[in-house]
Amino acid sequence: MTADDTFGRLDDDDYPAYTMGRAAEMLGTTPAFLRSLGEARLITPLRSAGGHRRYSRYQLRVAARARELVDQGTPIEAACRIVILEDQLEEAQRINAEYRRAAESANPTAAA
Repeated sequence: MTADDTFGRLDDDDYPAYTMGRAAEMLGTTPAFLRSLGEARLITPLRSAGGHRRYSRYQLRVAARARELVDQGTPIEAACRIVILEDQLEEAQRINAEYRRAAESANPTAAA
């Protein structure tokens, strides 16, 4: 989830998300680390109806991957860029696989 993704506000009852403190605890890190990911434009916290920052499960997975890279000695800005590129690659591979399946079903003799 990059900072370019905007979700607006969320209702605490309708969306499973974790407070900054709970998210940091689940990652085994500090709220400052989560703030640094926001500053590096990797994740933007969602906002509850009360204006409190919340992090989705997807955002926690992204933050965990960034933390893994930082723990291995990668600077935080580089780690965030790597995570973004990995996410883009995964999406491109998914789209490519869908395109190939559609092409093969449209022309079954071309696959042989």
